[in-house]
Amino acid sequence: MPAARESLLDAACSALARRPWSAVRMVDVAAAAGVSRQTLYNEFGSKEGLARALVRREADGFLAGVERVLAGTGDPRERLTATAEWTASAARENALVRAMLTGCWSERLPSPTLKAVPSSSTVPAQRRADGALPSPGDLVALVRDRAVAVLSGPGTPGPDAADLTRSCELVVRLALSCVAAPPPDGGVAELVRTSLSSQLTS
Repeated sequence: MPAARESLLDAACSALARRPWSAVRMVDVAAAAGVSRQTLYNEFGSKEGLARALVRREADGFLAGVERVLAGTGDPRERLTATAEWTASAARENALVRAMLTGCWSERLPSPTLKAVPSSSTVPAQRRADGALPSPGDLVALVRDRAVAVLSGPGTPGPDAADLTRSCELVVRLALSCVAAPPPDGGVAELVRTSLSSQLTS
């Protein structure tokens, strides 16, 4: 029931924007989504299951944004700069993304365990939500590896590929530092361009 699942996640996200997670009630989420409370429990199992699915969806949305930016036009430096800007922007606009990237979960947010949890559900989407959630280190590696895969073309020599991997990791970590301590005037792009000026060529 994908449509109901998305509606429930949207309703949970809207509720979280208005009140702390501890005050979000399952019955209210179900009502806002226009489904029964039983449907909500069938889909997610518990409030913890709903929290895990919500965090998973926001992580997937963040990573999809990374891929869109990396698939854009421009040389590797510009695409990595755009990736850093997207990371800082996504974290600024979405408290769950910020918490996932930094590992700092405020009392307002759900803080589901990152490790996998046992599941008896036969719903594929639920099993996926029961899998391990990405830690900040996992997200660094995922973004770095996606950047390397997109920006390294066929026939790239070994040393250049190694340089690209180092540059991609540097950019991701610079972006995360800007999430934790934003530079004046949001100067993420300038920081990244300066750092990459001697590392990557067009």
